[in-house]
Amino acid sequence: MRNKLIGCLFAGCLMAGGALAADVVIRLAPPRAIVEHRGPAPGRDYVWINGYHRWDGHAYVWAPGRWERPPRARARWVSHRYVRRNGGWVFEEGHWR
Repeated sequence: MRNKLIGCLFAGCLMAGGALAADVVIRLAPPRAIVEHRGPAPGRDYVWINGYHRWDGHAYVWAPGRWERPPRARARWVSHRYVRRNGGWVFEEGHWR
C-alpha cells in the first residue's frame, strides 16, 4: 500500500511539472534554414538530423546538423520546427518516433 501511495505522489508531481511548463513565445520569426554539406555518413544505419536556428534568449543561433543512429529499428526522425502560436513563434524540439 505504501509503495502505491509513493508511486501516486511521484506521478502527481510529474504531471504538475508538465502543467507548469509554458511555451517560450518568440516575437521574431526564425530565419530560413541554412543549407549544409552533410559529408558521408559514418555508417549504413545513420540518419542525418538537419540543423536548425536555436533561440538563445536574445537572437537565433545556428545549431549544425549531425549524423545520428536511430535508437531502435524503424525509428523515424521528426525534425525540429517553429510553429505560430500565441502571437509569435514557438519551438518544437525534434524527436525520434
